[in-house]
Amino acid sequence: MERLSEGAEAVMFEIRLSGKPLLVKARNRKAWRIARIDEELRERRTKREAKLMVLAKKAGAAVPGVAATGKYSIFMQKIEGKLLKDSKPTAKDMRTIGRFLGYMHAQGITHGDFTSANLMLTKDGPYIIDFGLGNFSNSEEEKALDLLLLERSISKAAYANARKGYASVSKEYLKVISRLDEIKKRGRYQTRTLLS
Repeated sequence: MERLSEGAEAVMFEIRLSGKPLLVKARNRKAWRIARIDEELRERRTKREAKLMVLAKKAGAAVPGVAATGKYSIFMQKIEGKLLKDSKPTAKDMRTIGRFLGYMHAQGITHGDFTSANLMLTKDGPYIIDFGLGNFSNSEEEKALDLLLLERSISKAAYANARKGYASVSKEYLKVISRLDEIKKRGRYQTRTLLS
C-alpha cells in the first residue's frame, strides 16, 4: 500500500487488487471531535461521496468507478492523467466538462468544489474527481456556485467553452446563470461595503 497524499479530510493510498491499481480514500479520525460524532460524520460523508460518484457516472459524467466502500473508505478506479490546473485543455475538453456538470445538475448532484484542481485530463478525455464536498441538491444557488468556482479557477476562454457545453444540455441554464449573476453582484456589494 502506497500513501499518495493527505488532505484535511482524508488520506489517499494506492493498492493493487488482482493486479489492478486502485485508489483508496480513507477519512481521517479527528481527535478534537467527540468520538461518536466523528464516527457518524465520517461514515455518513463516505457513503454520500460514494453514492454521488456512482450516480454522477450514471448521469453521463466521467468519474472514477467505485469498486467498493468501507465504513470510512472508498476504493476507486485509478485515473491516469494530469490535473486541469497543470494542463492546457482544448475547447472540446472544456465543452465536455461543461456537459458533465450539466448532466450532474440535471440529476440533483452538485460538486461543491468544481475547480481545475478537481478535474483531470486523460487520454480518454476529462474526468471529475473528489466529490468530498458534493451534495444532493436542486438548489439553483449551489449549481451556480459550481459554475462560479470553475470560472474563478480557469481562463476566460476556457470558461466560455465550459458554459457552452453546460448550456447545450441544461434545461435550467437560464435560471442557474441568472442566480450566478446575482451571486456575483452580492460579492461586489459586500466588497464595497467592507472597504467603505
